[in-house]
Amino acid sequence: MKFVVLALLATVATAAPQYAAPAPAASRYGDSSEEVPITRHDFILGDYGGYKLDVKTGNGIVVSQSGSPDGPEGAVVKTGEYSYTAPDGTPVVVKFVADENGFQPQSDLLPVAPAFPHPIPQFVLDQIAFAATEEPRRYSYDD
Repeated sequence: MKFVVLALLATVATAAPQYAAPAPAASRYGDSSEEVPITRHDFILGDYGGYKLDVKTGNGIVVSQSGSPDGPEGAVVKTGEYSYTAPDGTPVVVKFVADENGFQPQSDLLPVAPAFPHPIPQFVLDQIAFAATEEPRRYSYDD
């Protein structure tokens, strides 16, 4: 009987979950889990909800942005830029605006839509303009 109890206790002990820290996930830049120091972090909170943020890290990432509640219904409008060096050595600089029209990045490295393959005929442009004037009339309740 003692043997059965001891065997049961050993089985339960080995079946208990083993808690350990998860291994760091591999990134597309390698298996490094090196900590990168923040060498500059300046945050200035202005009057009426405006702010300015400047951050620089030890691996060359630079972020600079500012914002203010100038959007519709007090939404914060942000402008700024960030830069870093891509794994292949290419310097990346992205300037952006984030407002009521969404996030609008600008960079020489971002893809650009191809030009329209042919000119739009004038009769098509006239029809589009006509349709735009008809749309408000369709839903007008003044008639």
